[in-house]
Amino acid sequence: MRSINYQMKAARFPAYRDLAGFSFEDGAVDVALVKALHECRFVGEAENVVFIGGPGTGKTHLATAIGIQAIVRHHLRVRCFSTVDLVNQLEIEEAAGKPELSANRLIHVDLVILDDVNAG
Repeated sequence: MRSINYQMKAARFPAYRDLAGFSFEDGAVDVALVKALHECRFVGEAENVVFIGGPGTGKTHLATAIGIQAIVRHHLRVRCFSTVDLVNQLEIEEAAGKPELSANRLIHVDLVILDDVNAG
């Protein structure tokens, strides 16, 4: 239990979300596909998943729910970033002459969630 709590904090999710709290009736979301992604097989197969949709369509909710499932049920290491924050962090490290810092940390993560690709 301590390990799960640690991994949940390390993931830095914007908020706790699960599939039980997602309203599939409100949008054009493929329920079967989301439930298959919730099994996290794509992680072991080194596949990428991209959620596309307008604001308020549940992309962050679904990505967070999958990330939490990855930690709790599959004991994977997850890290969630705002894409803008990650890019800014990488630029700061590059300017400081230490571009490998974040990359070295991410090597030890099983699943990286990038949110708000179009923000900013």
